[in-house]
Amino acid sequence: MKAKLKLILKLLQKTYKDTSTALTYQTPFQLLISTMLAAQSTDKRVNIVTVDLFRDYPDAMKMQTLTQNELEHYIKTVGLYKTKAKNIILTSKILSEKYNGNIPETREELMTFPGVGRKTANVVLSIAKGVPAIAVDTHVFRVSNRIGLAKADNVLETEKQLMKNIPKKDWSDAHHWLIWHGREICKARRPQCNECPIAHLCVYNNTNKT
Repeated sequence: MKAKLKLILKLLQKTYKDTSTALTYQTPFQLLISTMLAAQSTDKRVNIVTVDLFRDYPDAMKMQTLTQNELEHYIKTVGLYKTKAKNIILTSKILSEKYNGNIPETREELMTFPGVGRKTANVVLSIAKGVPAIAVDTHVFRVSNRIGLAKADNVLETEKQLMKNIPKKDWSDAHHWLIWHGREICKARRPQCNECPIAHLCVYNNTNKT
């Protein structure tokens, strides 16, 4: 089993070795805001709205000066924009007042911010801080359970199993491999198993063969 998982990871690495987040950002703060906006939305849509938002309000100090209505105007095409606007302003105020605008170094601190859950915290720690972490979004959850890197019915247990089955040094990279595999091939409704580099190793593919 370990040899199989190792081969799966090797093939994913070979296929997606140069991938990273699709979100466009310049600072850890902007990554945090983009990740908060991406919940129940797409990275493509988030990148569209943040062009003007980050141009006008690039950091926490400036972002906190927005009213909720003003921020809603910038992000209104993103899902749940009213709630996100409220959370982003509150988070920006906390960052400005308590952290001098800097992103904290721990998951526990990040998760105290309004609208920041475990997945968002893991994304920011992994990408912006270089802390080994696996953020389990819908793609990672679906793909890892389909191919056999995990066997769980919830996000937290999936994360725990991935941390066990993937070497710690690869956690952050594997997060991107799984996301891009989910976007490009292992899609939710119509997985393209005939184009998949790991189809011969995949639990889902081998179980659903006719």
